[in-house]
Amino acid sequence: MHGILRGLVVAFGLFVSAAAAQTPVAVEVTYLRQVVPPPPTLSNLDPRPEDRGPAGAALGLSDNATTGRFLGQDWSLELVDVAPGADWAAAVADRLATDAFVLLDAPAEQILAAADAAQAAGSAALLINVSAEATDLRAGSCRANLLHTVPSLAMRADALAQMFVKKRWEEIALIAGQNTSDQAYAAALRASLAKFGLGLEAETDWTFDADMRRSAAAEVPLLTQPLGDYDVLLVADEVHDFGRYILYNTWAPRPVAGSEGLTAEGWAPVVEQWGAAQLQSRFQEASGRQMLPRDYAAWAAMRSLGEAVTRTGSADPATLRDYMLGPDFELAGFLGRPLTFRPWNGQLRQPIPIVHPRALVAQAPLEGFLHQVNELDTLGLDRGEAGCTAFE
Repeated sequence: MHGILRGLVVAFGLFVSAAAAQTPVAVEVTYLRQVVPPPPTLSNLDPRPEDRGPAGAALGLSDNATTGRFLGQDWSLELVDVAPGADWAAAVADRLATDAFVLLDAPAEQILAAADAAQAAGSAALLINVSAEATDLRAGSCRANLLHTVPSLAMRADALAQMFVKKRWEEIALIAGQNTSDQAYAAALRASLAKFGLGLEAETDWTFDADMRRSAAAEVPLLTQPLGDYDVLLVADEVHDFGRYILYNTWAPRPVAGSEGLTAEGWAPVVEQWGAAQLQSRFQEASGRQMLPRDYAAWAAMRSLGEAVTRTGSADPATLRDYMLGPDFELAGFLGRPLTFRPWNGQLRQPIPIVHPRALVAQAPLEGFLHQVNELDTLGLDRGEAGCTAFE
């Protein structure tokens, strides 16, 4: 026993000495957010937390600092909001002049503009997208200085398609909203159904502007009756306007999935396995609310930087980028398997929880969906599909 204690004391002493010998590393991160007013919706039951995203980054900062204080790391995080109508380009230029690491929370076109501005200015900054799910940012519009911790629309849609294959729900119907984000998700769902050999038997658009709180029981059956018979009804309503009124009001009693009912998300409050309950409780304690997908993406971005800084002992953005895209990087993300970055387009590989509001139903990739390199690459754009040349 005394020998064991002596060994522990010696090991601890070596650890402290090694930590003390570390060259101090300062890591300054900016969370740059374009404030986007939410579109009007039929219901006010889902208020959007003002700290959605920054709260996740703050928890990641705390996690990094906990480890970093023993290794000579000095972490800081600054939130910079760009008001609607304000000069996004000027805000980007201002941050690139001072910070080497920027988390971007903005629409896809503005994230792309930020990446191009950094390249044009000769900035070595590493940018991480924590909000824009547009698949094209991982495809033809990819940029070498831009990584993604938020899953793409294609990843979320592929997760549902795998679930449908396992359930043998082969005949699908679709209702799509008119918002741009609704249409983008609908396009991703169509592509995933085709990818996995499922049939889109019928589809229609949501064009109602009536108050569904009073008329859903009358209007929704009329809308869905012409869709005929199907195994599952997909709803593309990413602004969460009308989808809640589809459930239990359809002409045919069938499951509803997509933006409502059975959903595929980067993260959900009902994820509790693989140590996730501990992350959920720490976030709840810090922010006073449940962790949402954008919070998780921001947390994963901060933790990815933290893991790379710890492993390399460097705060050089080029060094960290190379490590994060390399074979030795792994992030423990509380999703059952290590998370890694795809070296061909900078997307974080991650399992996708398939959930309903009260429980986790499954997690994609589902059993039986195999890949020659990594089963997580059955979700979203594989190397041969991406068409991204910036990372070559």
